[in-house]
Amino acid sequence: MVLALALMVSACATVPQATVAPAPVVAPTVAPGMQFLYGSGEAAALDHQAYNTLVDAVRRRLASEKADPKALSDRTSAVLTPDATLDQPATLPCGDRPRAVVFDVDETLLLNLGFEYDDATHPGAPYDEAHWLQWEQAGVDRVAAVPGAVAAVNELRNMGVTVVFNTNRSAANAAFTEAAIAHAGLGSARHGETLWLKGDLGSGSGKDSRRRAIAARYCVVAMGGDQLGDFSDLFTGTPQQRRAAVSSPAIHGMWGRFWFVLPNPVYGTALKGGLDDVFPADKRWSPPASGEK
Repeated sequence: MVLALALMVSACATVPQATVAPAPVVAPTVAPGMQFLYGSGEAAALDHQAYNTLVDAVRRRLASEKADPKALSDRTSAVLTPDATLDQPATLPCGDRPRAVVFDVDETLLLNLGFEYDDATHPGAPYDEAHWLQWEQAGVDRVAAVPGAVAAVNELRNMGVTVVFNTNRSAANAAFTEAAIAHAGLGSARHGETLWLKGDLGSGSGKDSRRRAIAARYCVVAMGGDQLGDFSDLFTGTPQQRRAAVSSPAIHGMWGRFWFVLPNPVYGTALKGGLDDVFPADKRWSPPASGEK
């Protein structure tokens, strides 16, 4: 009887459960392009280099004009004419219009840190236009100036040069973009005056119509951007064709004199091309098989 009672008590006892450790939380891996652009000193150095070069070029231009005021009517701008081609890249004349520099905004003047953080934590998610438009409205205080940008725009304004923003952010979100630019310390931007947006003049993502409207008001002495489309809509075609175009005898002299490029390995037209586009057939190499020389 005692034995049976003991067995009953034992059966009713709670069996201790083994403790299961929670699975470790693995932080998303940050893509190399984001590591470079948003986190590295090397990218910041390239940004400062581009902005210092741009400001120095504009300063030399203004000094030259001051030394020879009669040549003002012969001065050329950084904006191509409507009939220009990449083989014959004629530029618009300046006359005596006030001087200006035209900048793209995203990843040229502004780093979209909040948006790219969200993107990094959702790897593989495709770009979504509605999501970006939501960011334009909600991310005003989640941006930062590109290294060197604030000093550059301040120096340009101190020289009497107007800073104009030409971006493919939506015209419907103009007030939010004005606020983001101000929040980053880049000064004021006024839509239709010093801020031009996608949808202005009926434009899509192409910027040539906006550039020409700006050039009708100002002598554009320099332009800064992170995509080839920030300088001309003529840069189209395969990666190899675009690479050849920027290196052609007719175009190569524009870089570092009128056109200034900021690094962006995260998104945009630069991130295209398969093996055949990137690696010329006559430059490919593989290690020899074992035993071969």
